[in-house]
Amino acid sequence: MDPNAPPQTPDKEASGPEEETPKPAVQAASRLPEIRLVVLGWRWPGKSLTANTILGREEFHLERAAEFCVTRETEVEGRQVVVVDTPGWFSSQDTPASYKQELVRGASLCPPGPHAFLLIVPVGMFTEGDRARVEEHVSLFGEQVWSHTIVVFTWAEVLRKISIERYIHREGKELQWVLRKCKKRFFVINNSIFGENPQVGQLMKKVERLVAEEGGHYTLEEAKEKPLDHNQNPTRSAEELGARPKQNSGLDLSKSLEAEQPCN
Repeated sequence: MDPNAPPQTPDKEASGPEEETPKPAVQAASRLPEIRLVVLGWRWPGKSLTANTILGREEFHLERAAEFCVTRETEVEGRQVVVVDTPGWFSSQDTPASYKQELVRGASLCPPGPHAFLLIVPVGMFTEGDRARVEEHVSLFGEQVWSHTIVVFTWAEVLRKISIERYIHREGKELQWVLRKCKKRFFVINNSIFGENPQVGQLMKKVERLVAEEGGHYTLEEAKEKPLDHNQNPTRSAEELGARPKQNSGLDLSKSLEAEQPCN
């Protein structure tokens, strides 16, 4: 071979097919004119308090747990936001069938379907029982619901200087199972900030990213397979049951995590 000869251009066919330019995994998140949310969680004030934080005003009862779904609307940074607060589930008691029916019906109150389900999880000791309750109730919406669910942590102030990532690692496989089902989508919100809360806008952007990644909103096909009582009035909120708070040991958890930190 002549060393002075100019380099030859490799033959494309001889070198194999030309590699395609990698395509982006998902389309870029775009700003939605409307965002539809369904709020899920335990039968205690943290769930409805988060819904109120999103609205920027107190619309959902905190002192008592509603028996029926309630829908309210607000505007967040130019977006119309629909929030459906659903009946919460008990931490240690069986949830009545009528409550489960009403829970599933919540997805139909923001047609053509919610963009995201917000699973409210208070920071604290997360047990296997908690994991089982989450699976039992979230799965009522069908398997596809997990891809449209964001875990929203509340009462994270008790962690003090402990990061939410450290808390998740500390809680172990039960909480990590839930996060894996939700494709590790989570958000931390401070419900003590009322009115103009910058975190709400950040949460909306996270929902928009979810919609871009999943190619649209949750559809109601799987939920329609569940037996629902359509004779119930969706606006009825006068009849309520006493809330049964999920026992939260967040303060003790914070002390435990701090004790584990190595000394400098």
